[in-house]
Order: sequence, then C-alpha cells, then structure tokens
Amino acid sequence: MDIARKAVGAEQVQGKGYRGSGIGVAVLDSGIFPHDDLHYHRNRIVAFKDFVNGHQQPYDDHYHGTHVAGIIGGDGYRSNGKYRGIAPACNLIGIKILDEKGKGNTSDVLAGIQWMIDHRQQYNIRVANLSIGTDPEEGEESPLIKAVNAAWDAGIVVVVAAGNNGPKPQSVTIPGIGRKVITVGASDDQNTVQIHGDTITDYSGRGPTKACIKKPDVVAPGSNIMSCDSNKEYIPSSSVNYFTFNGNTGYRKSSGTSMSTPMISGAIALLLERNPKLTPNEVKARLKNATMDLNYPQSQQGWGLIQVEKLVLGGEGNV
Repeated sequence: MDIARKAVGAEQVQGKGYRGSGIGVAVLDSGIFPHDDLHYHRNRIVAFKDFVNGHQQPYDDHYHGTHVAGIIGGDGYRSNGKYRGIAPACNLIGIKILDEKGKGNTSDVLAGIQWMIDHRQQYNIRVANLSIGTDPEEGEESPLIKAVNAAWDAGIVVVVAAGNNGPKPQSVTIPGIGRKVITVGASDDQNTVQIHGDTITDYSGRGPTKACIKKPDVVAPGSNIMSCDSNKEYIPSSSVNYFTFNGNTGYRKSSGTSMSTPMISGAIALLLERNPKLTPNEVKARLKNATMDLNYPQSQQGWGLIQVEKLVLGGEGNV
C-alpha cells in the first residue's frame, strides 16, 4: 500500500484532509478481522453480518476480506502509517458471504446484497466492494447482476472485480459484466510511484462482455499489495486473543483484481466525503474523467489508471 497509495494519488488527497470520514463502505467478502488498523484508534467496523456461520461480531477465518478492508480503509496503525489504505477514516460494514476457503454460495451473496440495501441508511452505506466473481455464462440474466443493479438503483456505488481469468478476451466475471457497476481491472505499478512503465497484468479479466459491453471500466494497482492480514484462529467467543498475530507483522502481500477493486472503492469514499450528494451515475462519470491512459486497448485498461487526486480535487490538487 505504501507505493500504490502514492502511485494513484491518494496520498495527496489525504494531505488535503480527505480521508473518507462518515462514508460507509460495505465489504461483501470473507469477513473483517478486528485488525488494529481498523479498530485501535476507533472501531470503524460499524456493523457486521455473517451469512455463513451466524456469528455476531467481526472476524475473518480466511484473510481475503480483511486484506480488502485494509486497502479501502486501514489507518496503518501497526506500520506507523506505511500501509495506510486509501480512505483511512471511512466506516466499514462487514458482510460475510465467503467461507474459510474463500468460497461462497450465490444465495448468501444475494442475501448479503439485500441486507446491505435494507441497512444502507442506518450505516450510510454509499459504496459496496465486491472482490468476488463467478463464471459469466449466465450473462446479464444472472441473479447477481440483478442484485447489484438493485443496489446501484438504491444509491449505492457498486465496485466489482474484473476477475483473474485473463488474458483471454471476454474473461470478465459476474457481476463485473453488469452495465451499471464499476468494474475494476488490475495494473502493476512495478513497485514504483512513477506511472511510466505501468502494465496491465496478464491475469486481469478482459472485455468486452459477450453482450459487447466495454469492460473493465478502470484499472488500479493489484499486484503485490501489502495490506492487513487476519488471525484465522480468532472467532468471536473463542479464547484466542484477536491482538495475537503468532509472531508475524499483521500484514501480508496479495495480488489480483480483488486488490485493485478496493483501491477504487476507497477513492470513491474520498470523493463522496467531499461531494456527498453525488449519485452513483455521477460518480461513474467523474471516474471516467479521472484516469490516465496506459496505452493499452480498452478491453484491457478500460478508461485507464485511476487518478485519485483528479477524481477528488479536480484541478485544485496542483494549486
């Protein structure tokens, strides 16, 4: 996160005082572990719903959801700010729809999306992050597409992964093929802040969809991203202390469009802090105009690489 955060311009936006305060971001994933970066200064996991095991308190028996949550909104407490996320003051709503192996059932995903819609006003859920995907055979008739469209129409900006089935064409997964949602592919920042030389990863899902919709919409760094790790042994009501990390740092590296997607979710939280009245369609239009062309085909990069400073500050960031 130390390089990716700067490469996309989020560092400058945070320096202007925008950190996602008051914006609720739903993370539909394997759960959220109460990591110090999400929990120590202020518990920002403001709600948690478990559709897999029925626990009441936040936990993550995989790691995926915690890693995603850290990219969106970790404050970097355990790393002295080094691995701070994109919107380090946002609120997180954990919706557990994936099990300890990172697998999930469509019925749980649909239930999670509906719960999010029903509770959007209670927790000011403005953004939903779905770093998940399934085979696109069903096309736009998929119940998952209909569900994310309903969330979008309810005023939630839905941000979804393009999937890791590249480099072949038409490899974007469901719900990433949906027309309304923001679909995110993965770039590789080559471990440098400079944009020159950034590439699109081989694994990142390619468009167009079988219905000839141009996807992905945008790309963000997704390779070798260092973010929060979960203590898998911790579950609520167990005797395992959740501050215990068995000697490791509390962070781990991971790669995939699952990591690039929360970069965009965090960026949108920053935008909505500054412009809280924007609709999902208006957010998408702003995003389109806040990208940098990496000189790849649209089927690989969409509009291009996210430029968070341009998205949130417009021309103001250079003043």
